[in-house]
This record gives sequence, C-alpha cells and structure tokens, in this order.
Amino acid sequence: MTPDSGADAGAGREPEENRGRTRLRRDEMERGTTDQRLLDSRGPSDWVHTDPWRVMRIQSEFVEGFGALAELGPAISVFGSARTRVDDPFYALGVELGGKLVDAGFAVITGGGPGVMEAANKGAGEAGGVSVGLGIELPFESGLNEYVDRGVNFRYFFARKTMFVKYAQGFIVLPGGFGTFDELFEALTLVQTEKVTSFPIVLVGTSYWSGLVDWIRDTVLADGKISARDLDMFRLTDDIDEAIEVMVSARDQRGSNQPGGGVRPGDTDHPE
Repeated sequence: MTPDSGADAGAGREPEENRGRTRLRRDEMERGTTDQRLLDSRGPSDWVHTDPWRVMRIQSEFVEGFGALAELGPAISVFGSARTRVDDPFYALGVELGGKLVDAGFAVITGGGPGVMEAANKGAGEAGGVSVGLGIELPFESGLNEYVDRGVNFRYFFARKTMFVKYAQGFIVLPGGFGTFDELFEALTLVQTEKVTSFPIVLVGTSYWSGLVDWIRDTVLADGKISARDLDMFRLTDDIDEAIEVMVSARDQRGSNQPGGGVRPGDTDHPE
C-alpha cells in the first residue's frame, strides 16, 4: 500500500504506509511502491535478506531436511572434531565405528565435514550402509566430505541440530571441540528435560573426556546444579563394541515397548 496522498494528507494527516497490520510513518516508510520495487531489477537486492524472507528460508531448511531423512530408518549421530587428522588413532576409530554401526543395522549421520565426521562416513560407506552428512555453512569449511551418500547443507545451526536429534536414535561422541560440546550438551539437556526419550549418549575416549566428567561430578553435581541421576544420561568408554551395544540395547528396548514389537523405519521415540 502506498502512502496516503491528496486531500486527506493535505488536511493535516501525516503520510503513512500500511503493510498488513504494520503501520509505518516518516523515515520508516519505503520509497516507491511494492510493484515498483519488485519489477525494478536495478534496485538494491538486500530485500531478500530481511526477516520475513528469512523466515521462509528457515522453513525451507526444515522441509528439505525432513524430506531427505524421513525414510532413513534407524540411525546414530556420530560427533567429533573436524580437525582430527587421518593419521590420528581416533580417525581409525571413527572408520571402525561407522562400519560396525552399519553392521548393527544403523545408518550413520555426521556433520558431513572432515576429521572424525569423514571417518565415520567412510566406515559406513565401506560397510555398504547409508552415510549421511548434515553440513553447515561456515567460512572455514568447504562442502561435504567425499564419503557422504546423502547430504543436506544448512545455513542455520538450529535447523541442522533438529535433524541430528529427530532422525537419530542416539549419539556417539568422539573427542572434539566447541561444536562437539554444543551437540553433546544440547542432547543432554533434551534428555534431562524429557524432550527426547530412550536416547542413549556415549562418550568414546576416557582420557579425553574424563576431565569434563570429573568436573561435572565434582563441581556441578557437588554444587547442586544437577541431580545424581543426570550422570546416568551418558556412558564413558574406550570400547567401540560397548558403545554400539548401548545403541542396540536402546533400540531393542524401544521395539519391545511397541505394540507387536519391532522397530519401524524412522522410529526415534521422539515427540514431534
């Protein structure tokens, strides 16, 4: 709608522009008409980056992610550092983990980047399973690793994080940095608040994670910031087979709780 003009405006009424329920006056009004801005290709292009359009773009990321993963079947999200080198023992462990998860009947979901993520995707692919990468637009990383079979790139962390949890039946976390910590504590918070149920979390690498676990127990718990039962939300191990057994046991438990038994493809026991 264009600003008021003519006799009404000249009779003491201040020019204004109504856009739906929003009323704009003075410097808040846009110059020209909506049609003019639409058809004038010589004008500025920053309109596509404003918040209303951003909402549509966010919505499209959820739709794209749901469409790509809705029929994935049972899957485990594997996290770890993008900086893990190919000659690092944890890279080899990641490859082994990816392969054994496939052997246990799971697809493997990672962040799609290098390091531990690449290793787990590689192991899954070499074992003949489904290797999923959920990438994120970052200034210092480029694209999905070559072992991703089904990949989705995201602009927004929160949309991507939803996919990690919604389409996985558990997390296995190898040594990593802030990004790995973010995913780990997001999952712990969701389990603690019962936003997700039957969601096992395993930390692999006792020498790496023990300091954090000790601090949680000796400081956070001791100071009353969490409950003793919160320490049961995760398992710490160096044994890949143990980590996988935790995931399998949780899956079997979910299956036994369903009418008729069994786990249907895509079941995660998460609220919608």
